[in-house]
Order: sequence, then structure tokens, then C-alpha cells
Amino acid sequence: MPNSLYEEYGGFKTISRIVITFYETVLDSDDVGHHFDGVDMNRLIDHQTKFMSALLGGPVSFNDERLHTLHRGLNITDPEFDAIIEILRDALVQHGMRDADVQFTLQEIEKKRSIIVSRRPT
Repeated sequence: MPNSLYEEYGGFKTISRIVITFYETVLDSDDVGHHFDGVDMNRLIDHQTKFMSALLGGPVSFNDERLHTLHRGLNITDPEFDAIIEILRDALVQHGMRDADVQFTLQEIEKKRSIIVSRRPT
């Protein structure tokens, strides 16, 4: 019996598929796609898969300091963060995650908003 959402949904392989689906949409987004111009997407997908794996109880370590360092200087706004959350929601649902688990995942990511968002309205 699985001990975590990470295990329940198939581990690293499944999380990687979710992340790839997520970025396929993100890159086409007029709202947030510009943040990824010139980014090494293979490296980013690897980092994001590790982050999501850790978030879902997998055997990966990903701390808030690292998350802050990776997002520092990107000037991400609250509306952009909201757009990312919606794209992630769609990717999680598309890959068969139950509604309660989607909500849990999004709540865990919401806890990281203050670390990721660096540009506040003036």
C-alpha cells in the first residue's frame, strides 16, 4: 500500500509526465511563457520533477532556500503565480489525480507563494 501521493501516483516517472504536460502549456501561455525564454527546459523539467516529487512525499529533498534562489530575480507576480497554479491544476487532472489530491497539491504550492513571487503591485 502506498505511503505517499508520490507512491500512489506512480513515483518519479508519473510526476515527470505531469511536469512535462505542465510545461507544454506554460510555454504556450501568453501570461507566463516569457519567463521561460532561453531556459534549458530539460534541466528545468528535472528540477520541477524533483520539487513536485518532494512536495508529494517522494524521496527527494528540495528546500525553500533553493526554491527562493531559483526564482530570485524572475519578477514573478501574483497573477502570474495564479496562472501557473491553474495550468498545474489542469495537468494534475489530466493525469488522473483525484480532486482531493489536486487540492492538497495546490495548497502545498500555495504555501510557497511568498518564496516564488517577487514582484508585488505598487
